[in-house]
Amino acid sequence: MDYNLESNVRGLFVLGEANFSDHGANRLGASALMQGLADGYFVIPYTIGNYLAQVKPESITADHGAFAEARENVNAMTKKLLGINGRKTPREFHRELGTIMWEHVGMARSDASLKRALELIPVLRDEFWQNVRVVGTDADLNQELERAGRVADFLDFAELLATDALHRKESCGGHFRVEYQLPGGEARRDDDNYSYVGAWGYQGVGKVPTLYKEPLVFENIHLGIRSYK
Repeated sequence: MDYNLESNVRGLFVLGEANFSDHGANRLGASALMQGLADGYFVIPYTIGNYLAQVKPESITADHGAFAEARENVNAMTKKLLGINGRKTPREFHRELGTIMWEHVGMARSDASLKRALELIPVLRDEFWQNVRVVGTDADLNQELERAGRVADFLDFAELLATDALHRKESCGGHFRVEYQLPGGEARRDDDNYSYVGAWGYQGVGKVPTLYKEPLVFENIHLGIRSYK
């Protein structure tokens, strides 16, 4: 990121806590929210214009193979969601998934709770694809159809989030594994094994995702425990 909020991908601007996080160690709750507000209200309106002024608009068509593939995938999912005609609304499944995540993958999680979440989420996902009811059609704006698509994504993402949390056998900041804490209740970090940027590659439903790592090397900053007391 640079101070215009532009990433090293030309034209890709990143706002909020996803960027370089200039609020430092105090990043819970309101401060994370405030960065998004500050970036959105006070930075990006004055920086993205400079980029747009230098870009020459090009004609865009739907002829690219990636567009055709995406359109086919969306149409297939839309047809599938509308054709299930089950008994439970997308909102009900959303609420049930939220309960699982709240109870088992919250700010304090454990080996047992994460494994329990990874048992419950696939069961809920299977039920979703057999029993969701999406009213209306795809002929015009259909918010229930939109919500169903988002819940389908949430189910996959929730499983991945729990998988990542179970993989990381340490406590880091406010994401607390209860098995990994110091006698005084502070987070027990493991920088020898987890000092890396990680990205999970989705392999499909029921398949173990692939973890890609990029090591983090710190030359001028000492890694230490962040105290919340």
